[in-house]
Amino acid sequence: MAFAHDANAQIPQHLEQPLVAVEGCLNLLGEALQRRDAAAIESHAADLQVALQQAIGSFSDAARNGGVPAGLRSRLVQAGGKVAAQRESLARATASLDRAMDVLMPGVNTGFYSAVGKNERRSAMGGAFFQA
Repeated sequence: MAFAHDANAQIPQHLEQPLVAVEGCLNLLGEALQRRDAAAIESHAADLQVALQQAIGSFSDAARNGGVPAGLRSRLVQAGGKVAAQRESLARATASLDRAMDVLMPGVNTGFYSAVGKNERRSAMGGAFFQA
């Protein structure tokens, strides 16, 4: 019985490390988004993807083998909310860039998004989302 208790005591530490990595990546990405630092955004987004994959693996294993402590589960949900907020922030920035390009170069096919231009991107992605 003591062995099972020791194994359960190690689960939070095993989950803490990947979650801390995700939280750190989210913070760095958020700062890069605020600075509008494209190189840092790209780098931190890639790091976040790796950290999320590792955390998902760890949390999936824990869920199959006895569960995830409520405190860690809550932090994971908060991290998911941050990801969604940053995704929305990036979508808004993209929409603002689209509008600025329309003002600066009305009727010009910039080819910025595809060989055909931004109109193809809007129609392919559902239109209204990127027209905000």
